[in-house]
Amino acid sequence: MPEPIYAIGDIHGQLEMLQDALTRIERDGGPDAKVVFIGDYTDRGGHSRDVLDLLIHGQAEGKNWTFLRGNHDQMYAMFLEDYPRNDARLLVGYHWLHPRIGGVETLKSYGVGVEDGDRIYQVHAQAKQVVPQAHLDFMSNLQPFHLTEDVLFVHAGIRPGIPLDQQDRDDLIWIRNEFLDHTGEYPWLIVHGHSHVPAPEHRGNRVNIDTGAGYEHALTAVVLEGTQCWTLEAQGRKLLAP
Repeated sequence: MPEPIYAIGDIHGQLEMLQDALTRIERDGGPDAKVVFIGDYTDRGGHSRDVLDLLIHGQAEGKNWTFLRGNHDQMYAMFLEDYPRNDARLLVGYHWLHPRIGGVETLKSYGVGVEDGDRIYQVHAQAKQVVPQAHLDFMSNLQPFHLTEDVLFVHAGIRPGIPLDQQDRDDLIWIRNEFLDHTGEYPWLIVHGHSHVPAPEHRGNRVNIDTGAGYEHALTAVVLEGTQCWTLEAQGRKLLAP
């Protein structure tokens, strides 16, 4: 029987939801369970700093955890560079501090307020003073994907027809329609987040585990044994089938 591997969807600063998901995983798989975090650790929710602290602490303890990069993680990292940058995949007029993105909530979790009339260089200077180096290092070392024999874990998806080693790294964290609308087979079952849905979905070729935690909806945790997938509910495993 294949070794179980667990995955957690987009967290978006939801500390209590994350703690609950980890409790469900440990109950099912024990303290040494292998967990893949699908990305988007910050923004929108109110506890981004605490989420990163929890994840970094687990990593330091030697937990069997793998952390993938999401588009929000990239926007966070770009803003915290010595000279802040904006992600080119954003819509014109959007930026990390735009109300629909959630960077303001992330900075608030560090004690940095953003007011009307503030200039980016002023907010950036405050953020650079209070964001710990450990958080910057964590964001800079996130993985683009995680591949097992049967399953590819990736934040947003892949572009159909392109070998994995030739995929655009921005597609891996930003792609939507070209991936979501593809009904053909992939070499692996793909487990992803990024495009939130009301409930976890198994579409045969992919499993979507972003269920909108950033909008106060559920945070999904799943377990896979080979390509067989279950959601982890309070009562235990629930089969997730196409």
